[in-house]
Amino acid sequence: MATILIIEDNTEIRENITEILQLAKYDVIEAENGKKGILLAETHNPDLILCDLTIPILDGYGVLQLLNARKLPHQIPFIILTARSERNDIRKGMDLGADDYIIKPFDPGELLTSIECQLNKNKIHPIIQKEKILTTEEIISLLVKDRNIHKYKNKQTIYEESKRPAALYFIITGKVKSFKSNDDGKELITGLYNEGDFLGYCSLLGHEQYKDSAASMEVTEIAVIPADDFYTILNTYPQLTQQFIWLLAKDIKEKEIQLLGIAYNSLRKKTAEALLAMYKKFNPDGDHLIPISISRINMAAVAGVAKESFIRTLGDFEKEKLIEMKGSDLFLLAPEKLTRIIN
Repeated sequence: MATILIIEDNTEIRENITEILQLAKYDVIEAENGKKGILLAETHNPDLILCDLTIPILDGYGVLQLLNARKLPHQIPFIILTARSERNDIRKGMDLGADDYIIKPFDPGELLTSIECQLNKNKIHPIIQKEKILTTEEIISLLVKDRNIHKYKNKQTIYEESKRPAALYFIITGKVKSFKSNDDGKELITGLYNEGDFLGYCSLLGHEQYKDSAASMEVTEIAVIPADDFYTILNTYPQLTQQFIWLLAKDIKEKEIQLLGIAYNSLRKKTAEALLAMYKKFNPDGDHLIPISISRINMAAVAGVAKESFIRTLGDFEKEKLIEMKGSDLFLLAPEKLTRIIN
């Protein structure tokens, strides 16, 4: 539950606000002057501060200025409480960095709405800090933190072709494929996704319907980021926008290579190319002891060939000691030789 610091010298008003906030299930810290308020802000690191402008020792403007000057763990939303309705007084507080203001006397509903709005905004935009520029990895972590986690069974649909995108997906565990199906039900896998990958961003960035479908290839856990939150964060952080532009360009290049290979390559080349693509995706460190654990029908769909032809070519590769098959697991013994087949 969020913690709110109230800095207010009027005991009756402070106690009334405390009672309202506690009924709304907030934790409350109280200070009767600006100096004590600064100390409590530094020691308790509250989620939001409500501060009257005309408090003793250090007024609300001074509190705001000092908080801006201190290196606190995060930017704390700051709401001004004031009996002053003059525009210049309110503007001065907003210019110093206040997030909102409430004129006394106020309605409890108005107070709670303002608090909720600022807490939600700070949750979506937790890096309004002026002195620190977060890395892309930190921003991505914030993008997926505290999201709803959906668990998908093997072969369960995540989204369907021609539907409008409503969310961005981030794979926590498991494997996912995107694919297109023809009228006969034959699949062409258009993308493979693993732990740590985002999914569905192409349609979100293009503001268009899904051009393929997506389904889990094993038991998979996915964090779901609502589209509105995704767009808001993209507009806020250029670093993240650049990251998704790079991912989009990479996807386009990989699909172009795949389609050209399907159109012009021989069966051996298609099979070798698909194996290397899966090996690179699911085993980026190149450890020969880690198998490709995907069904043969999905492997064939990546290559864009019939399952029977694909399995027959795998048998040839095994005889040539390029691969080894143990049950459903497939090990690449000579990736460099498979690369020569493609080239």
